[in-house]
Amino acid sequence: MADLIELQNILRVTFKDVGLLEKALVHRSFLHEHPEYDGGSNERLEFLGDAVLGMLFADKLYRDFPVQAEGELTRLRSMLVRSSTLTLVAARLGLGKFITLGKGEDESGGRSKPVTLARAMEAVIGAIYIDSGIDNTLDFILRTFDREIIEFTFNKTETDFKSRLQEFVQEQYHQTPKYCIVKTSGPDHSKSFTVEVSLGDKVLAAGNGNSKKKAETEAARIALDKLKV
Repeated sequence: MADLIELQNILRVTFKDVGLLEKALVHRSFLHEHPEYDGGSNERLEFLGDAVLGMLFADKLYRDFPVQAEGELTRLRSMLVRSSTLTLVAARLGLGKFITLGKGEDESGGRSKPVTLARAMEAVIGAIYIDSGIDNTLDFILRTFDREIIEFTFNKTETDFKSRLQEFVQEQYHQTPKYCIVKTSGPDHSKSFTVEVSLGDKVLAAGNGNSKKKAETEAARIALDKLKV
């Protein structure tokens, strides 16, 4: 079995019931080769961790982005909980080293398989939730997924609106949205821009910002909201 003291130091979580962490790391291939082991695999904890992670990110996004439409919140949550994100976080923690695998699975590179890492990450989250409760689980998630939270929520929400609008209208209407500055105001050092985004002769939305780029981004965001994308 894995060195659970080392892993707890990496996770920065101290378990009251270390058996939960041990179980979170047991891959089903181990059970196939060790029928005498009666602790079960990590699949039930994986199921729980998936639900807890989705709920906590949904709560965070709901509170952090009070004006975002449901579709955008769903998109951001899906980016944070998707398998590739979980795999990335698990690899950063070195979680593969601690997973308990069957010999055959281990020899075939099981410790670095994305699906194995992602599921183990979910199981660890489930174990923390049972052992420490919702507040400590939230602390762990915010600390451990900090890079992904910043990348997906604070950077991509600024840049993705225009690209998403373009993809949508090209797919649905075979056209490209056009952006036009319709108003500028304020002194040179503090200008404000109003930009309209149009599809053919139809204005989809208008957005304001202290730069042309920000006004275009806001116009695209409002247009996506109106289009329910």
